[in-house]
Amino acid sequence: MKQVVLTGIRKMELTTAQVPAVISDGEVKIRMASIGVCGSDIHYYAEGKIGTQVVQYPFPVGHECSGYIVEIGAAVKNVKVGDLVVVDPSVHCGHCDQCLAGRPHTCRNNRFLGCPGQLDGCLAEYIVMPSFTCFPVTGKMTPVQAALIEPLTIGVYAVKLAGITNAGIDTAIFGAGPIGLSILMKLLADGLKNITVIEPLEYRLKKADEVGAEYLINPETGDVESMVKKDNELLMDVVFEASGQQEAVTNAVKILKPGGKLVLVGIPPDAQYTFDMDLMRRKELTVINVRRQNHCVEEAIDLVVTGKIDVEKMVTHHFTLEETPKAFEIVEGYKDGAIKAMINL
Repeated sequence: MKQVVLTGIRKMELTTAQVPAVISDGEVKIRMASIGVCGSDIHYYAEGKIGTQVVQYPFPVGHECSGYIVEIGAAVKNVKVGDLVVVDPSVHCGHCDQCLAGRPHTCRNNRFLGCPGQLDGCLAEYIVMPSFTCFPVTGKMTPVQAALIEPLTIGVYAVKLAGITNAGIDTAIFGAGPIGLSILMKLLADGLKNITVIEPLEYRLKKADEVGAEYLINPETGDVESMVKKDNELLMDVVFEASGQQEAVTNAVKILKPGGKLVLVGIPPDAQYTFDMDLMRRKELTVINVRRQNHCVEEAIDLVVTGKIDVEKMVTHHFTLEETPKAFEIVEGYKDGAIKAMINL
């Protein structure tokens, strides 16, 4: 089968590999239909690592995907051959303390698609996964929509962790990439209106406007705190950081009101942030870290199927598997107005 692998920093190759086999009674073989290029994939592509997760070349990346079931193990009941499925890229063990505590996303033995040392990625014609990672959506959505469920779940989970109980509160999002837009879509679906998006790329601000953000701020045109105060004098109740940038975190602390919540979703390139602890302490801010998603796949699917979220609004580019290197180059360089690129097989 065809498979795309990383061979070095900003280097990718289309290769051939053996088609994976269904070994366990609980496994399924999936023919890939659509694959999203994720920001974490770009970290591996451009930096060769995310924190302590270091790529050993050659390595196949990719984890946002949908596909068709072509083979099932003897014990599989939740899907059948021919089904279009959303694939949850996270494989948990089900018996460690984290899994038993309802936290499979922090499973002690977690294996994740396209994560070094864990599972080969989905930039290939076929993958094999445990059936519990598959959610059938035949006739309910397109393959592209199905592949976009994975990033949407992160937005859904981030909003869930924020614990928003009042649709009238003031919220802000740093970053209008796929995750920032996913958060925006979920907030709008929940009825929130007073949402500010802060993003230095004008074409991404325009997209946030199209999706439904109330206020738009380009941090390169002035002081963020001053611009926020023009429309929200008392500042923000909740700020979502979805860019992974130090400057965004610094500004987030400034624009939160006392008792506010800072929700960290983005991945910093150097795996660390610096905080103004004097300001954070005086404001008594709560910091919430988001680790992928937890039990949000079915909700994300429902939001798309019912039309509450048009997840395809974030898509700007489509490529073939053979064009994957070009897709990564465009996304990493913010070229040609790129927000979300899809690889379609």
